[in-house]
Amino acid sequence: MISFLDLKNLNNQYRKELVGACTRVIDSGWYVGGEELVNFEKEFSEYCGTSYCVGVANGLDALTLTLRAWKVLGKLKEGDEVIVPANTYIASILAITENNLVPILIEPNVETFNIDPNEIEIAITKKTKVILPVHLYGQMADMIAIMDIAERYKLMVLEDSAQAHGASINGRKAGNWGDASGFSFYPGKNLGALGDAGAVTTNDKELADTIRILGNYGSEEKYKNVYQGVNSRLDEMQAAFLRVKLKYLDSEIEQRRKVAQSYFNGVENSSIKLPSCENFEQHAFHVFVVRTRQRDKVQNYFLENNIQTLIHYPIPAYNQKAYKGLFTKKYPKTDSIHSTILSIPMSSTLKNNEVKKIIQTLNEIS
Repeated sequence: MISFLDLKNLNNQYRKELVGACTRVIDSGWYVGGEELVNFEKEFSEYCGTSYCVGVANGLDALTLTLRAWKVLGKLKEGDEVIVPANTYIASILAITENNLVPILIEPNVETFNIDPNEIEIAITKKTKVILPVHLYGQMADMIAIMDIAERYKLMVLEDSAQAHGASINGRKAGNWGDASGFSFYPGKNLGALGDAGAVTTNDKELADTIRILGNYGSEEKYKNVYQGVNSRLDEMQAAFLRVKLKYLDSEIEQRRKVAQSYFNGVENSSIKLPSCENFEQHAFHVFVVRTRQRDKVQNYFLENNIQTLIHYPIPAYNQKAYKGLFTKKYPKTDSIHSTILSIPMSSTLKNNEVKKIIQTLNEIS
């Protein structure tokens, strides 16, 4: 079976260094809020090109705590609107509703899967305060246009960079465009921990400090709580693992780009629509998503040929039971995307013969 993503094989490349990092943390006797975290935050902020990085427990918390911090700082209030793509994973929307803010869903560009800037401008009202673009599947949203809109309407921008570690536009990386950015280091991400982990990047010191306090029970000084905070911290072990893997992130992305290039060059089946890639050197290829009107047939044929595929995502957030009755508007572009997308294997460790088999299998489907 060709796995969609073989994490064991991927992490085995760095086994010696990961074991060393684990041993280093165990021997330190310090497991939360120590040097590994401090060093990772410094290294990741430098990688993204930002002034600050705050480690948190996961990617959802990264978004939720940023919005919460803006409320604490008086920049947001309950009932304010946040513009977000309709076809994103539910986490982007959960962060909004958790803060009693109102998600305004926007249709994507059907070619890139990312939020359409033209639709953003149409949706802005007096209650709009934040644009939350999601860099879906490893390709950044049109941040040049989005930042222009934000500046003209005096809106804040929170990037959801959970799938875009290492992606860029004109040399400027994801996480360094908006007022802040949320990252997930879930194991399957391009930069994946060996458990849950996340971070916020920003150039705003006051915001970074507030997020750090909120994620530490609302406390800056032990046993003195200035906010009703939560426990959301990136622990020493995951920080140590991430420091190891960050060193290899760019080389892994290069391997992903090579796999993607092989797909683009090799797939000739006209019934399979390949994703749009505006610039190979800027795309991180977190996943490789094709579209087909025969998705069930294609997925079953892959399975018959011992190839694992996934769907990102089968049910849009607005059709989930969790949000029943909240969204009444229709989203035909998003519905079309969700009913036709299929993610084929994408990994830096895919072997040439595996890539060839995947291409052959796609081309065989009639």
